[in-house]
Parts: sequence; C-alpha cells; structure tokens
Amino acid sequence: MQKTLFIGGGNMAFAILGGLISSGVAASTFHAVDPSAEAASKISALNIQCTPEWPSNFTPEIVVLAVKPQLMQSVLNSQGANLHNKLIISIAAGVSVAQIQQWSQQPNARVVRCMPNTPALVSQGISGLFFTANCSEADRNTAGQIFSSCGEVLVLNKEEEINAVTAISGSGPGYVFFLMEALSQAAKNLGFNEAQANLLVSQTFLGAATLAKQSDDSFATLREKVTSKGGTTFAGLEQLRALGVFDAVDSAAKAACARAVELQKGAG
Repeated sequence: MQKTLFIGGGNMAFAILGGLISSGVAASTFHAVDPSAEAASKISALNIQCTPEWPSNFTPEIVVLAVKPQLMQSVLNSQGANLHNKLIISIAAGVSVAQIQQWSQQPNARVVRCMPNTPALVSQGISGLFFTANCSEADRNTAGQIFSSCGEVLVLNKEEEINAVTAISGSGPGYVFFLMEALSQAAKNLGFNEAQANLLVSQTFLGAATLAKQSDDSFATLREKVTSKGGTTFAGLEQLRALGVFDAVDSAAKAACARAVELQKGAG
C-alpha cells in the first residue's frame, strides 16, 4: 500500500488503522496528525507515529480526512497545498466532494467519500464508498483495501447515496443499541439482573445477525421461521406491529437521512 496520512486520530481513525495493521500492512506505511495527546497515545500503541502538525519527514500519496465535519473547512483551508495530487479520502458526514475540492483549492482532486460505522472498532463495520470520476482503478482498489480491513464495503454509484448510507448503517448502530437497551430493560422487568439481561440480549442480537448473514433467506423468511402461529414470538410481534415499530424505524431512517442532507447544505 502507498504511504497514507490520517488527519485526525479519533476512534474511527484508530479502528481503520488497527484493521490495516492486523491485515499485515506495515506500520511505517502510515502517519497520523492530531494535536490531542490522548489520540497520539492511542495511535502510538499501533507503532504509528502521530504528530500535532503535518510531518516534514513523511510524504504520503493518500490522505484520509478523519476530522469532525465542523473542522473540515479549516483543515482543508490550511492544508490545501499539501493535498495537491493526493488521493483524498473523507469519512466526514455532510461534507460533499465539491466542498472538499473548493476548500482545499484542488478543483480536480481525486476524492473518495466514505461513510464507515463504529463496529469498525471490532472489524465488523460496513463502509459506503463513493468515487469521483477521475479516481483510477488503483485508487478504487486502495480505498477498498483500507476499508475492507475493518469490515465490509459497499460501492455507491451516486454521491447522494452517502446520505442514505449515513441514515442506515452510519446511524444504524445507534438504533440497534436503542433496541438492545429496550429489550434489556424488558428482561429486567421480567426478573433478570442487569448482567443476565445484557448477556441474553447481546448474544441474541449477535446470534440473529450472524444467522442472517450466513443465510440465503430474507429477513422476513427468517422471522417467519421462528414465528409459530399463536406462539410466544407471534404474541410479541403482534405487539410490535400494533405499536407501529416498523413505521417508527422507517421514520427514524428518513429523519437521519434528512439531517445528513441539512448538514451538507449548512456546511456550504
């Protein structure tokens, strides 16, 4: 892999770098820039150098923008000259390709927009990738290698699909944890202590997700297979239907997508 610089050393950068190191890429391939001593300490644990400013002794071919969206404009304004002729990969929600090119003053920059999610921390993430038309096949392969090191990759055809990915898999872990929290509380209401409730819920979600991924059946078919007419699962699902949970999840995803669009417009 070509030399890669990460601007930002937070949790997602740490997850991606950890995945790359675990996949066998040499630590010397990477460098991180982050003024935080805490971030530098975490990144250093991977044997990767982290400095508060752009390094003078490391010349990258790839730059991964892993800073918060609200910091993106100032980072690109200050580092634009350093980004000339580099493959730029952004993991920031709500920051468009056009904004990245404008703020960096690199109108022809090769840009990859990516929306990873937090399960990348345990190498079980999924990342949606959008490539500008001027990205080469090598650029595509490089970005795919980076993000497949910490989970699955979905290549997108249109940039606006990033907002939908943000709503489903980017925000999705939050929805899942919300449902886990609710089911754990239900378990405690039925008499289990917290440790027992958490074990029951965590393993149930892990087992169901693993079964679904390994099966050729649709989610609906898998649900039907565990639902006997008039049985316990049927009784529980009838309550979820009556309370409109299906529609509530759809509404949540639409709200998250709309917010992603608003953030992009606001960043302009």
